Amino acid sequence: MLNAWMLFLFQWECLWFLILSLTFFLTLSWFYFWWEVHNDYDEFNWFVYNRTGYWSDWSIPVLVTTAAGFTYIAFLLVLALCHITVGQQMNLHWLHKIGVTATLVATVVAIISIDQLWKEEWNILFISFQATAPFLHVGGVVAITLLAWLVAGQFARAERASFQVVLCIAYLSVVLALYLVPLTISSPCIMLKKDLGSRPAIFGHRGAPMMAPENTLMSFQKAIENKADGVQTDVSLSHDGVPFLMHDNLLRRTTNVDEKFSERASVHSSMFNWTDLEQLNAGEWFTTNDPFWTVHSLSASDSAKAANQSVCRLDDLLSLAKASNISVILNLQDLPVEHPYNNNFINITLETIMNSGILQHMVVWLHDKDRQLVRQISPDFQQASESKREVSALIADGIFSLYLRYSQINVKEVREYTSRNLSTILYTVNEPWLYSVLWCAGVKSVTSDASHILKQVPSPIWLMVCSSKQSELQKRIFY
Repeated sequence: MLNAWMLFLFQWECLWFLILSLTFFLTLSWFYFWWEVHNDYDEFNWFVYNRTGYWSDWSIPVLVTTAAGFTYIAFLLVLALCHITVGQQMNLHWLHKIGVTATLVATVVAIISIDQLWKEEWNILFISFQATAPFLHVGGVVAITLLAWLVAGQFARAERASFQVVLCIAYLSVVLALYLVPLTISSPCIMLKKDLGSRPAIFGHRGAPMMAPENTLMSFQKAIENKADGVQTDVSLSHDGVPFLMHDNLLRRTTNVDEKFSERASVHSSMFNWTDLEQLNAGEWFTTNDPFWTVHSLSASDSAKAANQSVCRLDDLLSLAKASNISVILNLQDLPVEHPYNNNFINITLETIMNSGILQHMVVWLHDKDRQLVRQISPDFQQASESKREVSALIADGIFSLYLRYSQINVKEVREYTSRNLSTILYTVNEPWLYSVLWCAGVKSVTSDASHILKQVPSPIWLMVCSSKQSELQKRIFY
């Protein structure tokens, strides 16, 4: 009877050790994912804002909670392994069992939620492996080596030959898997040094939104001060026909419209006259919400200036771009059907651009509507498309640039487009590791919230120079 009870307790503790181990690997994977998603934290906050109508930085609390949960589980697992090492049962306290269960459930819910609501973001895992896989592999080899003595101890103390066989097979399977992993590791940064292309141009995404409120004149000035190669912006049209810069359909996130025109706060931004728009403060939200946690790094004068920015007109940006000789990517926003200028928005925008005196080849045009008209009026614009199509179809339409999210295109496609004289502009790239991978892949341009950071990257963070034969093998594996 006693032996049966001891066997039950042993099996119960083994079950909890398996649950603890599973929770550790799940929290480790989730922690790694959320850490790599740092490039898209602002996109995540925007995603939540669109569904709640409330702006807050949700990404940092998720990261802190994830780090705390992972640290807790890792600590328990280390203690469990120490107990096993000296031949004792794990004896996990019931409070810790509740903690492990809660962490496991929370992690599973988080993973399912991301898969349901933000499924395309999983792509960043595969992209990140192009930068981290060699180092993760080394870490895995070190970990399995450190566990060797623990496995050997358990093997020596085991009373049943069947347990020894299972333990040995399990450990050797993991070792074999780690041994074969390098065959699956591929990265565009494993290449001949001569094959490394020129540094991708960096466009300030809505200016320099980490250093000034997005789509304001100060934001564009900061991008220029930090040597950005160009800027990207979003163009809308006021109710009385003035092109202005605004990303959101509503004015609530980036202006004080709730205070100035509370009864119209839920009205589309383009349905305001310019005389109303120019009364709005477009900078105070930046110093109050601190969307990138960067306001503390601003000088007192810059902080005060940022808090007093106004909605920016398109012609003000074009004058600045012309004087600084930088390129401008124009992303035209769709207008409501009832807008009085809905049918000739393109004409008004083109007229504004032509009157500014900016050189036509410095303008990257994204809007698909009336491209033929645009080419007739401004034949030297750089025509870019936001959708992937056959190369022949793009060329036939006079399009020689693709403007895509970085996860929408792979290395093979980038190089195929490049070989056909089609350039790629990828958004939004904020992390040096991601910029490095895209650089190695041959991407020509990126847009970034952190142009001041990427400009400090002199070369890809890591570049594994190989022989011609190794390069050819790498291409075969990669493609």
